[in-house]
Amino acid sequence: MTEHATEGSRVAAFFDLDKTVIAKSSTLAFSRPFFQEGLINRRAVLKSAYAQFVFMLAGADDDQMDRMRSHITALCQGWDVEQVRSIVEETLHDIVDPLVYKEATQLISEHKDEGHDVVVVSASGAELVAPIATMVGATHSVGTRMVVSAGRYSGDVDFYCAGENKALAVKQLADEHHYDLDRCHAYSDSISDLPLLEAVGHPTAVNPDRALRRVAERRGWPVLTFSDPVSLHARIPRPSGATVAVTAIGLGAATVAGAAWYGLRRRRRS
Repeated sequence: MTEHATEGSRVAAFFDLDKTVIAKSSTLAFSRPFFQEGLINRRAVLKSAYAQFVFMLAGADDDQMDRMRSHITALCQGWDVEQVRSIVEETLHDIVDPLVYKEATQLISEHKDEGHDVVVVSASGAELVAPIATMVGATHSVGTRMVVSAGRYSGDVDFYCAGENKALAVKQLADEHHYDLDRCHAYSDSISDLPLLEAVGHPTAVNPDRALRRVAERRGWPVLTFSDPVSLHARIPRPSGATVAVTAIGLGAATVAGAAWYGLRRRRRS
């Protein structure tokens, strides 16, 4: 990266979130605090752990993304929006801090040093994406927007920030902030984000699934491997250590339960 942004021709770096900036699904990672605050039941926690287990093994294709969207929107119907925002604010650093890839933070810093805007674009809900983006030093963020009625989620989606819609969001941001997309960068792990990568002049595959790796190799795109989640403790104030320990233990137990459930289902089908 050697080009500095100039007047009338600004440059942005667009980052997918899950498995690109952080090592897990941001939406599923918050299942434990949502359970603790009474928003979801134990069955939903186990289903989220199972979904996280599958996501980490194979990534999420378009069909899986659609099923995940349907599951999550149905799950959160009737939730109080301010309660969700409060839970995210209170548990953000406990949940997300240990998941951020060191390589991603370094790359974000490099882009900012070049004078580039940094934008996180994710299929996760905007209420999760915005604070995580701020946490990692991004300039802007775009996430899925749910329909809100009387302060609660209706269960409908206003804008699903995935697939072609990610490219649409990037183009809208380019118009608003005068980005030259031919000079912009994009980073993602998933073939479902191919429209996002194709929307810019400098696409890069990060921890790519097999389908995206094949596309990247065929087109000569750079491929990066991020493998070192690092705590942002030195940069960001954190809540008490006791809270961190309890949350980590809970998430670990849920993930183990999800893996066990997956194995049980496999045995029952065989």
